[in-house]
Amino acid sequence: MAEQAKDEKSPQQGKFYLRYYVGHHGKFGHEFLEFEFLEDGLLRYANNSRYKGHDLLKKSVYVTDAVLDELKRMIDDSEVLNEDDKLWPEPDEVGRQEIEILHNGHHISFVTTKIGSIIDIEGQEDAGGLKCFYYLVQDLKCLVFSLISLHFKVNFHSFTKSNCCGTHKKQFDIA
Repeated sequence: MAEQAKDEKSPQQGKFYLRYYVGHHGKFGHEFLEFEFLEDGLLRYANNSRYKGHDLLKKSVYVTDAVLDELKRMIDDSEVLNEDDKLWPEPDEVGRQEIEILHNGHHISFVTTKIGSIIDIEGQEDAGGLKCFYYLVQDLKCLVFSLISLHFKVNFHSFTKSNCCGTHKKQFDIA
């Protein structure tokens, strides 16, 4: 359920954290996608798809301040921090989604059922709030999939002094 707090003098004012989880228990067991961004730029990613015997995939990478700033802009533009999940559907056999954000003195923690498409939102009591949540989640997943995919396709160990100054390598080292 919704947990919201805002206090302009709070020590949380400058803190940042984002965590997203979506998952379900099905014929292949517990399948889920989860990622989190920490204030220091660490992105942790986990994807557990038991389909065809795949195992848990875990990746960690540091992102730059520019990426964190873009992430914060996405959150601000979405206006999800102004929402409340009390009228959202509860998690069910379809699955569960969770998002937790600490940003600009706000702390939200929302839980709802798995939303497969925008059509799943039609007819809901708080369709506007769910749309806000849905579109933010789509943007976040797109960003995370791009970051993980691009990072692990680039081999920073192949850079030499002639083609890399070395300052960028530290920003992207695997944790």
